Amino acid sequence: MKQLTFASLQVKDLEASKEFYTSILGFEIGDTNPQACIFTYNKGQASFAIRTPLEPLEDRELGIGVALWFAVNENVDEMRALYIKNGVSNIGPIIETPFGRAFHVKDLDGYKLTFLQEK
Repeated sequence: MKQLTFASLQVKDLEASKEFYTSILGFEIGDTNPQACIFTYNKGQASFAIRTPLEPLEDRELGIGVALWFAVNENVDEMRALYIKNGVSNIGPIIETPFGRAFHVKDLDGYKLTFLQEK
């Protein structure tokens, strides 16, 4: 395999998740249909989708064990402060990683998004 070209996350409430990713985190919608919403980030350098469930999700924790990493051009301290101001409550501290400085956010379904300011 050469690279992962796309990821799709199943969510319990498509409209609520769409609002979280656009209004709170600042992702742009690239395309949408009744079952899915494809987002772009950083002018299309990254893309992924949220979608309606492919199987019943009642009583299941969705985001356990899933983490998506986004390399960002922004200063992660300023980005984290903006997300807190926007109402993100499930946000981790700035951490030093072998790759650079980062912080984690959990979305409405518990998926972990990591924003990395590379070294």
